[in-house]
Amino acid sequence: MATKELIGKVIIQENIDTVDENKIPKTFVINVPDPFKSYYSRFTDINKPISIIFVTKVQNSFEKILRTTRKINDIYNLELIGAKCEVSIGSRKLNGIRVKGINRYTEIATIQQYYHDAGFEFAKSEKFENTDALIRINRFFNIDELEKGIYQSKEEKDVFYVEIPEHISWEDFRTYTFEIKNNITDKSYDIAKGIFYVNSGITEMLRVVKPKATIAFLKEIQDKYIEKIS
Repeated sequence: MATKELIGKVIIQENIDTVDENKIPKTFVINVPDPFKSYYSRFTDINKPISIIFVTKVQNSFEKILRTTRKINDIYNLELIGAKCEVSIGSRKLNGIRVKGINRYTEIATIQQYYHDAGFEFAKSEKFENTDALIRINRFFNIDELEKGIYQSKEEKDVFYVEIPEHISWEDFRTYTFEIKNNITDKSYDIAKGIFYVNSGITEMLRVVKPKATIAFLKEIQDKYIEKIS
C-alpha cells in the first residue's frame, strides 16, 4: 500500500453556521458540520469540531497558512490541519483558514489566538444559521493508495478519494450526484469533487466520506461517475 503526499483542492457544498461563542470576540468564525451530523450531536464538549473556518480580512497564501500551522503544532504539541479556503454565499466570497484537528469547541478561541499572534487578521463578526455555501479548500493531502486510483486519508479514516478521468463542472456534478444517489443501494455517504496536483498536471478526483467504506463500494461510486461522463 503506497503512501502519497499531494497538494490539491476540494469543492464542497454544505449548510454552515457561525460560531457565536468560544471565539475571539467580534470575529467571524464558521462551523462546517459533520456530513453525518444525524449520527452525532453538535456543539458539545464531547465531540470534536469537524471543520472550523476562521474568516480573514484578506486572502492569505497557502504557504503562509501551512507554515503557520506547522509552527503552531510544533510549539503547542497539536495536530492541526490548516488549509486555505474560499466560502461563497450567494454572490459573496469570503476568505479564510480552514482548520481541522481542534479537540473541543471550547478550544476554538485559543487556536484562533495562535493564528492571530502569527499575523492573521480576522473579519468582523456575523451571525447566521444553516446557510447554504460553496467552499473551495486548497489543502495538503496525505493518503494511502488502496488500489490504483483509490485512496484513503491517513489523518481521517472515514475519508476516501477516487480518481476520475475527466473534469466535471459543478452543475454537472450536482446533477450526476442526485441521479446516482437515487439509483444506488447504500446512500449513506457524502461526496465532493476536487483535484490533485501531480507532476504531470492535474488529476480529477472525488472525495467520499463514509465510515468503513469498502473498496467495492468506492469502485461502484467511481464507476457510476465514469459512466456519466463517458
